[in-house]
Order: sequence, then structure tokens, then C-alpha cells
Amino acid sequence: MANHTKTITLTDVQQKILSNDLYNDTDNAGLDAWIQNALDGKINNCWKRMQTEWTTKLMNDDSFTDAIPSNQADFVALVTARSDYQNRKQRDDASSIGS
Repeated sequence: MANHTKTITLTDVQQKILSNDLYNDTDNAGLDAWIQNALDGKINNCWKRMQTEWTTKLMNDDSFTDAIPSNQADFVALVTARSDYQNRKQRDDASSIGS
């Protein structure tokens, strides 16, 4: 599984605003940890929604007879390989066509 590195940009003003409430040492380790924790929390919430939505869809799909994977990586691989899977952009694009 590959790791993806993303870069964020903060102005000096934005960093000072965050440092007002968040512990931020001279090497920004505190702020970096907070950003990582915020992202981890968002990923966890997205995972819970995906797992709930797709477990229900799979259980209600008469043509799906395999076991539902119990680990996250296999579950995501199964769901994203399905022909009826659409990511957020695809769903938004599809809904704007009908508007």
C-alpha cells in the first residue's frame, strides 16, 4: 500500500491564529501533529460512513453472494472495484447532469 504525502500552505497570519489555540513549538511539531490528527479523524468518519452504506448495499444485493471482508483494505478494494461504485466527484457530476 502506497503512502501519499500532501502539502498544505498556511500564511503567517493563519499559523499565528492556530498557534493561539494549539500547542505549537518552534519546529511546528505540535501543529503538524494536530493536522495529522484532524485528518485521521476525518478519514475515520468517512470510513464509518462508507462501511455502513456499503455493508447495507452488499447485504441487500441478491447478486452478491461472497463474504463481506472483515478488514478495511479488502473491504475498500471490494467496494471500489464494483461497477456501481462512484466516488464523491462522480456522484456530484452525475447529479448535476440531471439538474
